Amino acid sequence: MNIFARGLKSVAMVSIAAVMAASPAWAADFVAKIGHLEAAQQSRHVHLEKVAELVKERTNGAVEFQIFPQGQLGQQREMTEGVQLGTLEATVAPAAFLGGFNPVVSVLDIPFLLPDNDEQAQQIRSGEFGKALCDTFETRGVHCVTLWPNGKKHFTSNRPLAKIDDFAGQKFRVMDSNILIEQFNALGASAIALPFGELYTALQTGVIDAQENPMDTIQRMKYYEVQKHLVVSDHGAMEDVVLFNPTFWSSLPEEYQKIITDTFVEVIPDLIAHKAASVKEALDEIKASGIDIREMDAAEKEAFREKMYPATRAAFLSRTGDEGQRIIDIYEAEYAKVTK
Repeated sequence: MNIFARGLKSVAMVSIAAVMAASPAWAADFVAKIGHLEAAQQSRHVHLEKVAELVKERTNGAVEFQIFPQGQLGQQREMTEGVQLGTLEATVAPAAFLGGFNPVVSVLDIPFLLPDNDEQAQQIRSGEFGKALCDTFETRGVHCVTLWPNGKKHFTSNRPLAKIDDFAGQKFRVMDSNILIEQFNALGASAIALPFGELYTALQTGVIDAQENPMDTIQRMKYYEVQKHLVVSDHGAMEDVVLFNPTFWSSLPEEYQKIITDTFVEVIPDLIAHKAASVKEALDEIKASGIDIREMDAAEKEAFREKMYPATRAAFLSRTGDEGQRIIDIYEAEYAKVTK
């Protein structure tokens, strides 16, 4: 072989090696794009990446999750419809954004629905109640894998919130939910549905007195700058729903379905701990602002629950009928068993 031929052969070998190095050694059998709304540093995304890593490892690379945060694949309604239609394999969606799609999931809007104790709350989330609630998505054309905790809501106001009677007469901003409106009606307060983007200005100008949101949202959106009082109440569960396209899900071997489901549940304690750290960091910043802060004790929470639960339960059932009644019956039996 002459020098020129040997040179061509060497170039060809180097080129082939470069292509092989740039290409994956294997290709996944099943690839799922998963879209959601939170930023990459927030708890939901961090633990979706963890789930993706574990699922890939446990299926020997056969299942690959590609995670798209911060609405890269659209707003929540678009992503939910994409999962239903099959243009998107999965989404992890706040339950509060799914009430129009599946009214039964609005049961999670009911205040003080889950116990403060993380283990007790998880028993309800992963027990018969959680499974029955997940099943209601099947008739809406999506497959629910599990519920995922994403923190709880708290109250802030420009007027005192030292006791339950202080809520009467105050104007609270809420999302457009009959259950949340009844939550405040039960306390003698007014509930005004306002877009999220208008909330800071409405608080600043006194159009409304008060609001409810997770601690890290209160910190991130600087609501504490235009509020005088904060109550650490943990009254509203912020649950996510893990939804997959049914065609994609049924294409998976049962072994892989189990691995995925088990992995989403397995990371929940770490997810809760990560969220708790974010909440603590947010609360520390809010405390530094000098705002008045107090924490509800267990007896006060029970008093609020007794006052708010009947009205919000009725609002839920008025919209969901027999399907909602079945979910409420399961929930009440499970709550009584878990908290006895």
